[in-house]
Amino acid sequence: MSTVEEMLDAHPAGAGGLDRAALVACVEACWTCAQACTACADACLAEKSVADLRHCVRTDLDCADVCAATGRVLSRRTAPDTDLLRALLRACAAACRACAAECESHAGMHEHCRVCAAACRACERACEDLLTALG
Repeated sequence: MSTVEEMLDAHPAGAGGLDRAALVACVEACWTCAQACTACADACLAEKSVADLRHCVRTDLDCADVCAATGRVLSRRTAPDTDLLRALLRACAAACRACAAECESHAGMHEHCRVCAAACRACERACEDLLTALG
């Protein structure tokens, strides 16, 4: 059992009426994506071709921030605002989609971009799955 699952089970509100599996998957994907994007931005800065990766660094950092915020908001289960959750999940999916596309354009040359793109695509799917579960 993951820490996300343990905390959800320990919270008096539980999943708060949300699909538990979709919520857990989304929170975990957000944290994973935030870490991957932060590490990818750092790796881009260490590349000799850093000037060519400027947009990738920016996209990575934007995505990391949006994913971290989404993971934090989803982790708060007391009286959530469903409209806010929907807007945040849409924004997170959009940030992940943009970051994945940017990283995929560099994935042939930089392994860190390939790994980041995969994490972004997984988070995008998890956000979309939770949006679907929200109805």
